[in-house]
Amino acid sequence: MAYDLLIGQKSYSSWSLRGWLAFAPFDIPVNVHKTVIYGDSFYDDVAAFGAHRTVPAVRTPEGGMLTESIAIAWHLADAFPDRGLLPADPVARAEALSIMAEMHSGFTALRAACPMNLRTAWVGFQPSEGVLADVARVEQIFTRALNRSGGPFLYGAFSMVDAYYAPVVTRLLTYALPMSDTVATYAKALSTHPDFLSWRADGLVEDAEVAVYDMAPLDRIAFPTFG
Repeated sequence: MAYDLLIGQKSYSSWSLRGWLAFAPFDIPVNVHKTVIYGDSFYDDVAAFGAHRTVPAVRTPEGGMLTESIAIAWHLADAFPDRGLLPADPVARAEALSIMAEMHSGFTALRAACPMNLRTAWVGFQPSEGVLADVARVEQIFTRALNRSGGPFLYGAFSMVDAYYAPVVTRLLTYALPMSDTVATYAKALSTHPDFLSWRADGLVEDAEVAVYDMAPLDRIAFPTFG
């Protein structure tokens, strides 16, 4: 039996991306349902799914309802221990869960000032001190993990930690935020992952532009790719 996953627009919903990347790279069967964030029926759609006000939401084959991304990740890692959702090494696994929790509750300046937008990039964005502090912490997290694992992903193979930080990487690209060579190499690996490319391509076709994500008067350029 498959899971059911409710998501928002693929171009804009960072938490939906995290939820979907808990399934696709690990070959976990899931039926995907879509709603439109800021749409008139959003809250009705979420309620009809059985969740409460936010996406992603997951209905398990047994009828359980998961409405927090970190709970989705933990449940799937427990249900599919052979799929590599989390590092196998106990120390690495504990550290991975710690930085996932930090992502879940932190980086508020970066998330507020730089909403995820996979349709475009912006020229001339001036980050605040708070945004730069968040970026510096992201750099620290990525560099430590990559230096220890050897890459190409934070703990070697793609895991839920990378799914959690994928929307952060897109923000670094969309807003041309500072990156070391190490982080830029990781950004390339993550943004060229087949499942990320599939998600972004679907969003470009399926999603209408949403005015709240427009950063005018900044100029638009193409979202960075590494073809």
